[in-house]
Amino acid sequence: MFLKSNGSFLLSRILIIILLLCGFSMLFSQESGYEIFLNDVIRLLTERNYTAALALFNDLPPEYSGNTDVRILRAIILNSAGRTSEAVQAANQILASESNNTEALMVLADAAAIDGRERDRRNFLERVLTINPSHVRALTDLGNLSLGNQNLFVAGTYFDRALAAEPDNGEALVGRAVVYRYQREARRSEQLLDRAVSLYPGWARPLQERARLYRSGGFLEDALEDLNDAILIEPYNGWMFVDRGLVLIDIGRKQDALIDFALAAEYEPELFLAYVYSAGIREELGDYDGAIQDYIKLTAIRPEYYFGFESLGALYMHKKQWAQARNAFLSAWEQIPSDNTYALLTALCWMRSDGQAAPRQYLAAVLRNAPRNTLEYNMLRLYHDLSGDLDVVVRVESETDVNTKARMLFYLASYYDIRGNRTLADRYYLMMQDIGDPYYVEWRLNEWALKERGLGIRAFNE
Repeated sequence: MFLKSNGSFLLSRILIIILLLCGFSMLFSQESGYEIFLNDVIRLLTERNYTAALALFNDLPPEYSGNTDVRILRAIILNSAGRTSEAVQAANQILASESNNTEALMVLADAAAIDGRERDRRNFLERVLTINPSHVRALTDLGNLSLGNQNLFVAGTYFDRALAAEPDNGEALVGRAVVYRYQREARRSEQLLDRAVSLYPGWARPLQERARLYRSGGFLEDALEDLNDAILIEPYNGWMFVDRGLVLIDIGRKQDALIDFALAAEYEPELFLAYVYSAGIREELGDYDGAIQDYIKLTAIRPEYYFGFESLGALYMHKKQWAQARNAFLSAWEQIPSDNTYALLTALCWMRSDGQAAPRQYLAAVLRNAPRNTLEYNMLRLYHDLSGDLDVVVRVESETDVNTKARMLFYLASYYDIRGNRTLADRYYLMMQDIGDPYYVEWRLNEWALKERGLGIRAFNE
């Protein structure tokens, strides 16, 4: 996850070490073999061909391969290739003889970041700062960590320290600008991003962040222009297409946004937000089959994202694919078993798929853990027993919480629909429509039921 979403992070590490190597190569300016090696490494790193770049180190003579900078470069490339355990081993070998080598410690910090060990990463970065309090990359990394944790004040402090040490540092300029954006200091954010764009014309991230700033301020055409330029620099960065897709939605070009979300998913198949936004547009445009495919993909990537299963289940209900809807809601319930909404939806679809048969074993398990003094418990009991509806009707109609009442009216209507009492089903579908909140999934399901039954949007007693 870290490697895929932060490609520029590791590439920046590589480019910095390449600069060190370029300086190192001046000592060997007469030796063309090293120059060829260096040029080949730069070319392969630019192509992200890490395997081939690593293979080049095998043929280096000892006077080169034993150099510390060369060993650190190899360790960085190992991190970039996802071979973090080898990178850690290489860095520790350097630290065994050079305990204060901050670049080796940065390799360990990067490996911890890739492996998702945030505490270890922070410890290594702080250790770097104890050796060199003005180490700019450690400061910017700690700034980004704090930014990710929404600790804006601390993040700003780290970026300010980095800029004090290196006023033109790109990561620090962009990071501080992002903090300013979150703090609603748009002008200061724009000034730093303008500077970063000017200083680093071949770097896409300042353009991307400036586009986000412009979008947040409503300057959509400016945002679109920056993202077009950023994509020219990094044409295979999925996040760029997600950002541009969002701007296109704001402009009203939803079909073009769909193309961008598809490209984002093509270049980075694990980028689940591309499927989230694509599915939302397809639903809005009535392409339910396309939305279903998007939800299938995003729930495969993020099974803990139960809202994806909720939407998938609702669309399957709309298509009357009851078994598939049941399975989707069951998956949502498994992620958050305390939410009896998903239990009710699972049971409802189960009953429709099995011709009124109550899923007694499942509902019995749900009822054991459901709070007994709630209306949801009584509705679950009704679905389990298939009797006692009059008592539930009284409880629903006397419920004082508007949203709870509306949602339970939908389940009451569905119960009567399944049991073949169309008159009562129509009554409660219409009652729910009059008081329901469109935020809830039951509202959308109720609207579809009303449309299917040919019922107008009106109060039942009119």
